[in-house]
Amino acid sequence: MTADERRDAIVAAATEEFATGGLVGASTEVIARRVGVSQPYVFQLFGTKKELFLAVVASCFSRIILVFENAAARWTPDSEECDTRLGAMGLAYKRLLADRTLLQMQLQSYAACSDSDVRAAVREGWGRLYRGVVADSGASHEEIHQFFAEGMLLNLGAAVGLPGAARDWTLEMFEEGA
Repeated sequence: MTADERRDAIVAAATEEFATGGLVGASTEVIARRVGVSQPYVFQLFGTKKELFLAVVASCFSRIILVFENAAARWTPDSEECDTRLGAMGLAYKRLLADRTLLQMQLQSYAACSDSDVRAAVREGWGRLYRGVVADSGASHEEIHQFFAEGMLLNLGAAVGLPGAARDWTLEMFEEGA
């Protein structure tokens, strides 16, 4: 394995570990063991546990951005699934919600925002995500606002385990659980 491949493998293993344990509870020893490297090697590449967490946060945002970019690029006006690029991005995100690890990592990154470095990384990631959606969708300010509001609601629905597929969820389903 090259150093870049090991780095990517460590980020992938760390994503799993941080998604369940968060910044504080995750174990760099477990991460190293998952990849088959030593714990000192993890620190050699990333410096600190927090730097590794920040690399995972950036990786997760990059993954979502790539999914949105691809959805917007593949969309055509004669699409049967949706009638706008923004709609195509929304459908792609609903499919992405099936990856519980990515969802949990998003939530862990928000939970760790009491740390100023994490807060800055999340702000930067959200900024990149937002600017990309604006640029790729051509949607209005109001449509963009609605898109992100619905996305956060979808995150909550996935986190609490609403039944069925995300495309079928409604606000009433939250009320039924009350």
